[in-house]
Amino acid sequence: MSDKVKFQMEFVIHVSPKMLYQYISSPDGLSEWFADNVNSRGEKFTFIWDGTEEIAHLKKHSTDSFVRFEWEEADDKTFFEMRIIVDEITQDVSLFITDFADEDDLDESKMLWENQIDSLKHVVGSV
Repeated sequence: MSDKVKFQMEFVIHVSPKMLYQYISSPDGLSEWFADNVNSRGEKFTFIWDGTEEIAHLKKHSTDSFVRFEWEEADDKTFFEMRIIVDEITQDVSLFITDFADEDDLDESKMLWENQIDSLKHVVGSV
C-alpha cells in the first residue's frame, strides 16, 4: 500500500463567501454538489454515494471561512479541507481544497475534485 500524499487545489468561484460557505458546510448544500445525499447529527456527517455511506467528522470550522472533515474509517488522521479565500485586491473568491490520496490515485483524486467543483459552480451559477 502506498503512502498518502497531501495535495492542494484552488478554484475561483464567482459567488459571495457567505453563500459559498453554506454549500461547503451544510448537509443540504453538500448534497447539491458533493454527494448524492448528506446527513448530519452534530459534528458527524454521513456522505452517501451510489448507496454507499461514508462517515466524516467535522473537526474544525470557521463561519464563512473554512471546514475540515476527517473520515471515520481513516486511521492515519488525514483530512479534507475546503477554505474560502478572498483576494484582497481583486475581491475574487476562491475555494482552496486540501486533501490526501494514495500516490497511485493522485491524478484520479484531483480529477474527482475538478468534477465536483464544476458541479458546485453550476449549482451556485458561477459558470
